[in-house]
Amino acid sequence: MRTYKLTIAYDGSRYQGWQRQSNTDKTVQGLLEQAASETAGYPLEVQGSGRTDGGVHAKGQTASVILRGKVQESEFLQNMNRLLPLDIRVIEMELVKNGFHARLSAVGKCYEYWIDMREKPDVFMRKYTYHYPKELNIEAMQRAADDLIGRYDFAAFTDKKEEKSTIRTIYAIIVEVQGDKLRIEYRGSGFMYHMVRILTGTLLEVGDGRRTPESVKAALAGRDRADAGFLAPARGLTLKEVYY
Repeated sequence: MRTYKLTIAYDGSRYQGWQRQSNTDKTVQGLLEQAASETAGYPLEVQGSGRTDGGVHAKGQTASVILRGKVQESEFLQNMNRLLPLDIRVIEMELVKNGFHARLSAVGKCYEYWIDMREKPDVFMRKYTYHYPKELNIEAMQRAADDLIGRYDFAAFTDKKEEKSTIRTIYAIIVEVQGDKLRIEYRGSGFMYHMVRILTGTLLEVGDGRRTPESVKAALAGRDRADAGFLAPARGLTLKEVYY
């Protein structure tokens, strides 16, 4: 048995998230498993580094798959891509040590969220950005973001209450203007359900003056979802990289 790591890029616009579902074939994991199984000639399970919601994109999602023997990586990858829709691509396949697991072996992730600040939305980027044409105080947003860096209980910033632990470590949050777009990059040990999107909505509320930078630290301490900001739409979010 041989374990392989796949690196995958996808446009999440047409899909109901990463995780396979019994009632639809519109999932990234389900389509990858179909392509991998047909290529190998036997049923395979593709384990992702984590779930992405419907509408969320990826440049560097990772997954692990266990094959019965060694394969020619480039040929296997090309055959998978022939079977996949054009908005899902396996961009790298790498033989790794047995025991590697895309989710359990990961030590961190990097996400980026894109905001379109133009008065009228960019029609060509509408599936990959959130149109938010309000005047934003970028300096205040970065101050609030800096207060989130470190190891904290982020219970206020998730919509899922069954988490075993809501403690996470954020290594960096970068708020930067690129032309008429705003990019927010998040690097951390891991992120909970809706966490990056809630953090983004909270920072946007700081930027447009609805809340102060200090209120973000208070929400963090209070651990109450009602004290955090709105849930930013999925389409602006991209999983950029998974760290091992």
